[in-house]
Amino acid sequence: MKVLVTGGAGFIGSNFVRHLLSSNGDAEVVVIDRLTYAGRRDNLDGLPEDRLEFVEADICDRAAVANSLKGCSALINFAAESHVDRSVDSPEDFIRTDVTGTFVLLEACRDAGIRMVQISTDEVYGSIDEGTFTEQSHLDPSSPYSASKASGDLLVSAFHKTYGLEALIVRASNNYGTRQHPEKLIPLTILNALHGDPIPIYGDGKQVRNWLFVEDFCRAIETVLKTGLAGEVYNVGGPDEVENIEVVERILDLTGADRDLISFVADRPGHDVRYSLSSGKTEALGWKAEVSFSEGLERTVEWYRENRAWWEPVRSGEYREWYLKQYGVSLTED
Repeated sequence: MKVLVTGGAGFIGSNFVRHLLSSNGDAEVVVIDRLTYAGRRDNLDGLPEDRLEFVEADICDRAAVANSLKGCSALINFAAESHVDRSVDSPEDFIRTDVTGTFVLLEACRDAGIRMVQISTDEVYGSIDEGTFTEQSHLDPSSPYSASKASGDLLVSAFHKTYGLEALIVRASNNYGTRQHPEKLIPLTILNALHGDPIPIYGDGKQVRNWLFVEDFCRAIETVLKTGLAGEVYNVGGPDEVENIEVVERILDLTGADRDLISFVADRPGHDVRYSLSSGKTEALGWKAEVSFSEGLERTVEWYRENRAWWEPVRSGEYREWYLKQYGVSLTED
């Protein structure tokens, strides 16, 4: 098995590459990544060099994509602009990568005649007050980010229906775990707690998320890659639904930080209140979430404690400037 993984130097992408190479001794991976602020070459450090090729390129670069696909039997697309807050400020970047980039990948897979797995998000469904989203739920995105992902998903479905492309879509609930950029709630809270910085919480913090440990999601993707049916959508939800305020409080307890660090800020425009995904269709393929939120959160906090060398470069420069602009306060110096 040789696969092309786009966005493979990012959070979920790099975790998937690690999982695939460790669980399949004969697998080979080609990674394409533009190495934006959220992608890092060192996320792939320590992996077998004889089975991993890295290409620094943009997925909108048709020639680079086509060349990287040579000899591959599948493409898994993690490449995306993915942070909702940034999409509110700069939606054009999201349209370019998440829509145009997805189109370029689809064309390349059609030319090469290979399977494509599109990695997507529960946010394309919008918010749900009660019950849970299934693969048949209608799309109702609330932000430029979720709209760009929904647009990419529709292109994937259209290419399957129009051209017979062997394409599938995997939609996940909120992932967390190792190597996640600190713009996201959990790593942001962990690092702010370790530094004694205020922790911003949108609105009343009662927004509910269906948390999924990244290693569980990686197993789900491999399952769908190998056994999923072309043209289908597979939802992958976590085992626990938790309010954002409770997530922050648990992290403060795990780090020994004071709850007085919590700082409620104005809510985000178009902020979805609750996400919930049914995973029954994916579970029917033999997958099941194994890591509870309590266990996964403890493991995540411990990883950030022990890997200062990973996050110190991230928590400087561009991120500090973005944080000040986003929340109106500066982070303490490391």
